[in-house]
Amino acid sequence: MMPIPAAYPFPTPLGTLLLASDGQAITGAWFQDRPRPLRIPALAGDNPALALARDWLEVYFQGRAPGPPPPLRLVGTPFQREVWQQLLTIPYGQTTTYGELASTLARQRKLPALAARAVGHALGRNPLAILVPCHRVLGRDGSLTGYAWGLERKRALLEMEGVTGLPLQGGHPTLDQGSCPAPSQRESTHPTIE
Repeated sequence: MMPIPAAYPFPTPLGTLLLASDGQAITGAWFQDRPRPLRIPALAGDNPALALARDWLEVYFQGRAPGPPPPLRLVGTPFQREVWQQLLTIPYGQTTTYGELASTLARQRKLPALAARAVGHALGRNPLAILVPCHRVLGRDGSLTGYAWGLERKRALLEMEGVTGLPLQGGHPTLDQGSCPAPSQRESTHPTIE
């Protein structure tokens, strides 16, 4: 049986999240007030991948760690996919910085350095809001920066995950909590992006 592509509007406390699937994996998750137009077929329907994503998101929006995400298929440049794969290693309720991500990727690539801006650019192209958790990435000083869906949503997602010490509005955090452990301390059983 051929997989059936479908899209499903999933209501969340932060707005409707449009889920897209190719029938085997989730290919997109965008808040419907996206600043750029979507380029997906207008397909309404359901399939097993969408059902798994809805179940995962229901647990997530109950304020509980939902476990590994449903099957994901991301299309992007090799660098973007590498960055997105690294996002999947950031545990629920923890954060990292653009610079820490860049350093980790530089080590993996055996490079002396990698620009945090390049990482930020790849994060801005992430087609799977929440499922690939770019909201867990903060500025060098712990500030809330650069989230395509708005800093208010980024704050709400982090607070729902129990991250504390976020700044009231931009700027520096009041506490240094919720930071992500070094990559060597992270679990290695994270899903991969196809």
